[in-house]
Amino acid sequence: MKGIRWAVLAIIVFASFVAYVLRTNLSIVSETMMHDLGMNEYQLGLVFSSFAAGYAIFQFPGGIFGDKFGPRFTITAIAIAWNALTIVTAMIPGTDVLSIAAIVVSLMITRFLLGVVQAPFFPVTIGGSIASWFPVRQWGLPNGLTSTGLTLGAAATAPIVVWLMDAYGWRSALLVTAPAGFLVAILFRWYVSDDPKTHPQMTGEELSLIASDRPPEGDVAENGVWKLALKNRNILLITISYFCMNYVFYLFFSWFFFYLVDVKGVSATEAGILTAAQWVLGAIGATMGGILCDILVTRLGLRRGPRWLIMTALILSAAFLYVGAMSTDPFASVVLLCVAFGCTQISESPFWVATMAVSGQHAPIATGILNTGGNLPGVLGGMLVPVTAGLFGWPAAMATGSIFATIGALLWLFVRADEPMHN
Repeated sequence: MKGIRWAVLAIIVFASFVAYVLRTNLSIVSETMMHDLGMNEYQLGLVFSSFAAGYAIFQFPGGIFGDKFGPRFTITAIAIAWNALTIVTAMIPGTDVLSIAAIVVSLMITRFLLGVVQAPFFPVTIGGSIASWFPVRQWGLPNGLTSTGLTLGAAATAPIVVWLMDAYGWRSALLVTAPAGFLVAILFRWYVSDDPKTHPQMTGEELSLIASDRPPEGDVAENGVWKLALKNRNILLITISYFCMNYVFYLFFSWFFFYLVDVKGVSATEAGILTAAQWVLGAIGATMGGILCDILVTRLGLRRGPRWLIMTALILSAAFLYVGAMSTDPFASVVLLCVAFGCTQISESPFWVATMAVSGQHAPIATGILNTGGNLPGVLGGMLVPVTAGLFGWPAAMATGSIFATIGALLWLFVRADEPMHN
């Protein structure tokens, strides 16, 4: 695994880890911050929703921005913004200076802007840097490791931020983690180039390897690429399927800890350990998915490789989720639900690989569309869970994920990932 491209990947994985630490740190300090600033749970919910809205809305524009200005400039700029906005969040004054309404509005604006500047990260690093720096047969593992970085970031945030908060307070916990964004900016600016050809340490041998199995580019004019991507049948089908898979992701992201404590009667300490275990399983699944994707693309091609891996992973996820939700044994239920989450992460890499294959050099735009669909469940789908729980009970609410996972799997019968986008 020697080569400059693997060093570039290490920086991307580290940046993914940091992105999730700076995304989720507020949720860890939220209870302490809420009481300190005199807020209530409804107001805190508005603050959380503000990030989700900014993140979902600006996936597509963020992909266009990255396509125009390149990964090096884009990631450097947004990582500096992560740092700055985290500091601003920590510096918002209390009720001795501002009214409650002003505090809430300030936090909503700050979190919305953080969502905006986090939005381009995956379309640009995966659709831009990984697509440019790796041969097609190696796209899967880098995608999987990028997802591993984010899941490990989510798993590490709680213990790190809780320790900092207990020792120094919630404001200091945010301030101490903020410089990690600046470190990402320095690393990306210093080492990563948009085109491997311009990297000072690049060799002819590695360049030949990177270019060895490029799919044919479709006939796409530079102007209006985003319109073609929005109308492309394969990109839309992949995006709808990705929406379905991420409904399950957000089911766990938003409700798993609550479900363990309030429904299964698990203590908060044990629930924290089990939630971290869920993310670790997700990291293992994401890495496995990347390795399997590369193997299947090499053996079966771009059409059948991602298709069979995603269909298998989502059907298994649907089955484990349904059985786990309906189980009356608390231990078996938790284990099965964690495995169901791990299966969703196996499918993560092939989703991005297929989108990159269809869109070619314009992958930042197409993956921006993909990730818009993937994050809409965080804004829209979250309400379905408590409504279903109120009407039919929590087992039925958790089992809704099985329906979405099954639909997401079946859509792949109609996806042709080996058909490049064209006019």
